[in-house]
Amino acid sequence: MTVPGPRRGEAATAPTVRRRRGLRAWDEVPRWQIYLPLTVYLLFTLVPFYWILLFALRPTGSTSLVPWPMTTEHFEKVWTDRSFAVYFQNSLLTGLATLVMTTVIALAGGYALARFDFRAKKGFMLALLCSQFVPGALLLVPLFQIFANLRMINSLGSVIIAETVFQLPLSMILISGFIRNVPYSLEEAAWVDGCNRFSAFRVVVLPLLRPGLVAVGSFAFVHAWNHFLFALMFLNNPEKQTIPVGLNTLMGADSVDLGALAAGGVIAAVPVVIVFAFIQKWLITGFSAGAVKG
Repeated sequence: MTVPGPRRGEAATAPTVRRRRGLRAWDEVPRWQIYLPLTVYLLFTLVPFYWILLFALRPTGSTSLVPWPMTTEHFEKVWTDRSFAVYFQNSLLTGLATLVMTTVIALAGGYALARFDFRAKKGFMLALLCSQFVPGALLLVPLFQIFANLRMINSLGSVIIAETVFQLPLSMILISGFIRNVPYSLEEAAWVDGCNRFSAFRVVVLPLLRPGLVAVGSFAFVHAWNHFLFALMFLNNPEKQTIPVGLNTLMGADSVDLGALAAGGVIAAVPVVIVFAFIQKWLITGFSAGAVKG
C-alpha cells in the first residue's frame, strides 16, 4: 500500500514524513522520557536488595552506608549456630520433590484436558479455576487432621503433598494450554508411523513442551521454597523445618538480630535468583507459547 504524498506546492507535514520513513509516533519520544522512568523503577527495585546486603555484610554495630570492611560473621552465625544448613537442605528437598510431582501429575492431567473430550470436562475445568480462590489457611485444620491420622506430622512428606496439591490446579490449566498449541496432526503422523499414543507423546509432543514445563516447574519450586504456612503448621521438629520457618526464629519477642536476619534472607534468595537467571529464556518462551492459542 502506497502512502500518498503532499500535493505539489505543499510542504510535507510531520505525520506524512513519519509515514514515509516508517516511523511511529513513540519512536520520536526523547530518550530521557524512556530512561528516566526505567531508572526510577530500577532504583525502587534494587535499593531493598542493597539494604539487605548492607546489613548482611557490614560488622555488628556499624552504621556505615557502605559495607566496608566486609565481614561474613553473620553468614557463619546463621549457617552453623542457627542450623541454616539443615533448613537449606530441607527446603531444597521440599522444592525439588514438589517440582517433580507437580510437573509429572500436571503433565498427565493437562494432556487429558487438551486431547480428550468427556462429559464433565467443563465442570472439572471450572472446579480447577474455583480452587484458586480457596486460601491455604482455610484448609489447615482438615489437612492437619488428615496428616495426623496418617502419622505424617513432622515429616517433609506432608509439606510436599500439601504444596503439590495447591500447585496442581493452575499448573494443569497451564500445561493443557501448552499442549493445545501443539498441532494434533503431529501426533497423528506419529501414529501412522507405528507409534502408540504414549510413544507419540514422548517423541513428538514432550520435546515441544519444554518451555512450558520449565515455566510450571520453576514456579512450583519457588512457591514451595518460599511458602511459610504449611512448614510452620506441619513441622514442629527443628531438624525438619525449612528456611522460611528458620527466618522466623531469628526474630525474638524483644529484639531482632538484623545482621543475622539479613544474612538468612540472602541465603534464602540466592537459589531463587540462580534458578530464574538460568531459565529466563525458557520462561519467556513458555509464557509466550501459552499466551497464543494454536
